[in-house]
Amino acid sequence: IGPHSSTGLHTVWIFGGLVWILVASSRVPVPILQGWVMFVSVFCFVMSTTLLCLYICGAHGSSSSWVTLDIICQETAALFYLSAAVLEAYFTYSVSTLTDPVGTTIYRENIAAVVFAFVATLLYVIHKVCSLLRWKSS
Repeated sequence: IGPHSSTGLHTVWIFGGLVWILVASSRVPVPILQGWVMFVSVFCFVMSTTLLCLYICGAHGSSSSWVTLDIICQETAALFYLSAAVLEAYFTYSVSTLTDPVGTTIYRENIAAVVFAFVATLLYVIHKVCSLLRWKSS
């Protein structure tokens, strides 16, 4: 993760987008669980895209308040993604008993969504730690 965090944001952006696509493409037998995962995916995707664009434009100006905002955003996203990943894993476990072809397809898509949600959580945590180290050194 680079000194201006744009590389870290770009990586998280890709994995968050994958979660969003996978959840959107699956059928939704339990709307409340999938709804939260979809909200988290879209919210974090938009937030990361906005921060990435601001970093690329140089709007941060290397100020310490910008680093604080970055840390708050990454911590919020990490907590959101952790809750979404756990809910998605629970939903996937409950779907694992389905044996019909549609159930198997839903199960496979949700397994991929769970994996990418946990990867996105990990990346947000790593990004937050790097931002904290950058904040400490500034």
